[in-house]
Amino acid sequence: MGATKKVTLGVTGMTCASCSSRVEKVLNKMDGVDAQVNLTTEKATVAFDTDKASIDDITEKIKKVGYGVISEKAELDVFGMTCAACSTRIEKVLNKQAGVATASVNLTTESAQIEFNPSMIQTDDLINKIKKLGYDAKPKADTTEKQSHKEKERKQMRLKLIISALLSAPLLVTMFVHLFQLTIPAIFMDPLFQFILATPVQFIIGWQFYVGAYKNLRNGGANMDVLVALGTSAAYFYSVYEAIKTIGNPSYMPHLYFETSAVLITLILFGKYLEARAKSQTTNAISSLLQLQAKEARVLRDGKEVMIPIEDVAVGDTLIVKPGEKIPVDGTITKGRTSVDESMLTGESIPMEKDKGDTVIGSTLNKNGVIEIEAVKVGKDTALASIVKVVEEAQGSKAPIQRLADVISGYFVPIVVGISILTFIIWIAFVAPGQFEQALIASIAVLVIACPCALGLATPTSIMVGTGKAAENGILFKGGEHLEKTHQLEAIVLDKTGTITKGKPEVTNFTGDSEALQYLASAEKGSEHPLAEAIVTYATEQAIEWKNVDTFEAIPGHGIKATINHNNVLVGTRKLMQESNVNVRSAEEEMVAYEVEGKTAMLIAINGEYRGIVAVADTVKETAAKAIKELENAGLDVVMLTGDNERTAHAIAKQVGIRHVIAQVLPEEKAAKVKEIQATGKKVAMVGDGVNDAPALAVADIGIAIGTGTEVAIEAADVTILGGELLLIPKAIKISQLTMKNIRQNLFWAFGYNTAGIPIAALGLLAPWIAGAAMALSSVSVVTNALRLKRVKL
Repeated sequence: MGATKKVTLGVTGMTCASCSSRVEKVLNKMDGVDAQVNLTTEKATVAFDTDKASIDDITEKIKKVGYGVISEKAELDVFGMTCAACSTRIEKVLNKQAGVATASVNLTTESAQIEFNPSMIQTDDLINKIKKLGYDAKPKADTTEKQSHKEKERKQMRLKLIISALLSAPLLVTMFVHLFQLTIPAIFMDPLFQFILATPVQFIIGWQFYVGAYKNLRNGGANMDVLVALGTSAAYFYSVYEAIKTIGNPSYMPHLYFETSAVLITLILFGKYLEARAKSQTTNAISSLLQLQAKEARVLRDGKEVMIPIEDVAVGDTLIVKPGEKIPVDGTITKGRTSVDESMLTGESIPMEKDKGDTVIGSTLNKNGVIEIEAVKVGKDTALASIVKVVEEAQGSKAPIQRLADVISGYFVPIVVGISILTFIIWIAFVAPGQFEQALIASIAVLVIACPCALGLATPTSIMVGTGKAAENGILFKGGEHLEKTHQLEAIVLDKTGTITKGKPEVTNFTGDSEALQYLASAEKGSEHPLAEAIVTYATEQAIEWKNVDTFEAIPGHGIKATINHNNVLVGTRKLMQESNVNVRSAEEEMVAYEVEGKTAMLIAINGEYRGIVAVADTVKETAAKAIKELENAGLDVVMLTGDNERTAHAIAKQVGIRHVIAQVLPEEKAAKVKEIQATGKKVAMVGDGVNDAPALAVADIGIAIGTGTEVAIEAADVTILGGELLLIPKAIKISQLTMKNIRQNLFWAFGYNTAGIPIAALGLLAPWIAGAAMALSSVSVVTNALRLKRVKL
């Protein structure tokens, strides 16, 4: 029997005594669990046998009954990690803490994402735990602040590298003397001179490795610092021992390896510096997004226009935005009319017309009118902030493929130390009996070539660049696991309205003369109905001459009446025409034909005389057929899901080349249809608007929301396509495929490098400084390979 643990969990969703009784009953049926659930406090006090149950089991059981368990998410910046063994150890320790549901530590982003039960553990406790392991952690800083901190770190690293290189250069010369029998001034070979140069490198520049090694060993772990400290110390202290032997014995020829320790530290610092520079390029996507944000806002205060920092804008403030300026925050237009360039958010290059009452999104560009807006969402609540948050979380998350590397990294350093000791024993006992120097050099080479840095960077760096590249193209992956899953898709289900079609009515047919169109459009200009907007847009494209409207009346469900230059204009249904005694029998056949095609047809009459028909429909997107063809070429089964009747559904499907159609489906039935396809054994993606299709998006293996970057669209799915461009869906699949290919390349070279490098070093075929250079550059090569994703064409 295991230990008994007692926890208190906050339970949400309980509305009456039967709820709490049900939760309590279900928990008590679990083996080794004794629970009491209090409706008033909304808490469950649970004692459980750790051998028979876990917090995760209990939490999952509560969720299965239909209730929630209160949890919080902490995002921390973690400092002091040097290799995969560091991130793996921190993650392992955090996941063992009572109250922690999941913890993910990312070496590349130097961050931790932790989901925990606030009634059992707090953020400060998590930070203290990380500090006890020998690292530092703070609540996640603003991205700009973090980049500033990183830049400061890189400058310090560069200064250390320069000093180390200057001190090591003369020692490097002695190495070439041994290799090529060169003649140099005697001072270079003097033990005291070499000691003076090597000591600051070893104990001032290289002190960070000793500190890191001590902290890790103190907590029962081992990382790259341990390998570097062991390897360089062995070379340095053996050299000191040899130098001491020359005191009082000038004829003794010492075997000095000061150059090995100093050059090793310099090369490792050089590799780390290159790695840091390369890693900084992986955050360009977030930097680009943040640069879109306005820095100041023009606010009305006491009737006066005042420029204030964007951070000081509050909900409810009235802002004035002039032509050519960025809209500072998300809001609603209260005065004025304009067009807004929303391409940064939706990918749509054509500016959107905006009028009083319309919503505008922060960081979009006001093109040609002065407007006043009321601030609705500011700071971290804006659409842009939501997008930045999604990208940051995705870049900080882990893909399932990373698990293998994490497991190996956890055991890697102790195994390498063992191999190094074994190498030393074999060399001194069998290969070169009694030759201490040769055995030492071979064991040092094993230590320094086997750092698991490349292994730890292989996956997260590619995830960072891949999600960043996707974000630059308007594709938001909510996590590394979704980026990995997307390339495994076998079927894709597309909702019709707003996904395949534009979700915005357009004039498809007009029968009548130019005068009829003038009267029709001029009359409809006074209406706010979406069909009227479609007619006005069509007439504008035809460059008609607008007429002044004397009177206007909307007749709900029937149409409109208007007086234009003393002419009576009617636009609407058969019933409206019949009530006004307008003979429209000649238009009946044409009306029926349009209606069969799923179009809304409206009759036009001027002064009691029938003058034509206008048909309006939600048309398919121009790129829909191309996108669907690309999806089919990629080997996916494409299915259209719609609530339309069979005739209309198949007509739309035929236009875009879809062969599989599921029609007359109610919104609540969509999830069941997705499950039916999954039951055939296929990995299925559901594409919808992120609101009406939420259940189906949640059920699918990958939910893809077609949206404008609004909060609802982003929250509803695993992947969000900003704007309505369907071609971004095959691009999302392509970036997933390319990223996974890149990760496999990185893992292959990381595993291959260590697999080949350790035996070569153990055989004495690598000088330690060459092993050090190879180790340093292996990490750089992995990051550089990941950065190739930035240049791919989607």
